[in-house]
Amino acid sequence: MLTRTRREVFADVGRGMIAAGVGTALASDLGFPTAWAAEGPGRLTFGDLDPLVNFLQDTPPDKLIAKAVEKIKAGTELKQFIAAAALTNARAFGGEDYIGFHTLMALAPAYLMSEHETDAAKKPLAVLKVLHRNATRLKDYGNTKETLKVVEPGKLGNERGGERLRAAVRTAPQDAAKALSDAEATFAAIEKQGKPEDMLNELLVEVDDATEVHRVVLVSRAWDLTRFVGTERAHTMLRQSVHYCVNVEKNANQAKYNAEIREVLPKVLDQYKLLATKPGTRSADDAWVEKFANQVFTLNGPQTADAVAGAIAEGFSADAIGEALSLAANQLLLRDEGRPKAWTSAGKPEGSIHGDSIGVHCCDTIHAWRNLAAVGDRRTQVTSLILAGYQVARDRTNRAEFPKWEPYPRAEHRDKVKGVPADSLMKELNAAIRDKDQVRAAALTARIGEVKPSTAKDVFALFRGYGISEDGALHAEKYYGTVSDEFARARAAFKWRQLVALARVTASQYGYAAPGHKEACEVLKG
Repeated sequence: MLTRTRREVFADVGRGMIAAGVGTALASDLGFPTAWAAEGPGRLTFGDLDPLVNFLQDTPPDKLIAKAVEKIKAGTELKQFIAAAALTNARAFGGEDYIGFHTLMALAPAYLMSEHETDAAKKPLAVLKVLHRNATRLKDYGNTKETLKVVEPGKLGNERGGERLRAAVRTAPQDAAKALSDAEATFAAIEKQGKPEDMLNELLVEVDDATEVHRVVLVSRAWDLTRFVGTERAHTMLRQSVHYCVNVEKNANQAKYNAEIREVLPKVLDQYKLLATKPGTRSADDAWVEKFANQVFTLNGPQTADAVAGAIAEGFSADAIGEALSLAANQLLLRDEGRPKAWTSAGKPEGSIHGDSIGVHCCDTIHAWRNLAAVGDRRTQVTSLILAGYQVARDRTNRAEFPKWEPYPRAEHRDKVKGVPADSLMKELNAAIRDKDQVRAAALTARIGEVKPSTAKDVFALFRGYGISEDGALHAEKYYGTVSDEFARARAAFKWRQLVALARVTASQYGYAAPGHKEACEVLKG
């Protein structure tokens, strides 16, 4: 349970006196956050981060960028903004709002973009873009509304904390409010029992009760954000997943939809005795990785779960298995013929593959499972890999045409760029993106990988610029982070497949300017 210091109490009294004298709007303009009005015994506070957290909660989007740049110039670091934004977002939305949790998942990737930026003047752009999105959603959601409150821990019985958490969440169809209350109390009790890593492992007993992109990416990105907010605030970040899971589980159809994996996962764990084995160290050559990736791409969910469990039992390393699964997910982007007309929406036209496309979702999901496998205990490692494989199979079967489609760039696409001089490839790639030509962008990127592989940083820089300037339908930052990481991990034979997929996404999302980006560029110049 969080308690408040005398300093925090007196700071709030001071803010209250100022606001009472000049009004809340003017108090906010003068730099005195007014979120104190919502504070009470159940309100989450964050110590030395409170002033910046409250600034982000109180400042409207039309004023945020200018005021944030003032703070940056005065010495506030971008990583402090990421920390404060993560806590602001978590307290307000608590994993229950679609745009809210997508914004949270974009924070760490936005910081990665800023780190990759070589022009110091442009470094804040990616972070400012996501801060503006956060402020906009806070305004729409209601700035004083806060989902996460201080929670009293319950008492754990003899069963594993994660199993008790899972049991509580499964009662949501009968009484969602009670399910959330019981799950929150259980998770707070889990926090008291051990280290943050233990809390993550127990949470994943519940998370791996189903496979779905937001379910796994949210917990992975929330854990990643502890690098910014500190592991002492891991409970605040991770309990968003408790809210998310209860929110989803209250739909009675979820139990039926996830019945298969709830049966398959314990079955393969027991069949291969995976929880009693040590992590494998068996290396794999390029041929094995590609063969296994292709195998995964053709199997159904239970078959893939069995194949991954078998590879774990054979002693193959988590990295080797994970890379094969990443390649299989990558195929969903390389093969995709784009959104059918029936699936279009604002900013996502027919033929587009950016935003919440099957491929982007699957790649982000498998990346999240791989990251969790790397930081969790033995149970987390093996269940994450098995569920990643199952997810690829389930996502592929969402469109029966995937196995029939050839991956981009196809032979005819490659032939059309063979004559482009090596020193003109980057210029042509930039033009293809601006023409929204996914086919040509993919072919040019593949050719750069063949003739100038040492220029990968330049290709990433080009894509990153558009990932910041364009809206990206909530997924640009997150997918850039996925590709950056997978490219760095991958062996040479497979690296450029990740960039070819990013080329398609970049071309697809071009033409929809990110709100606040133009203003941020102008303010930074001034």
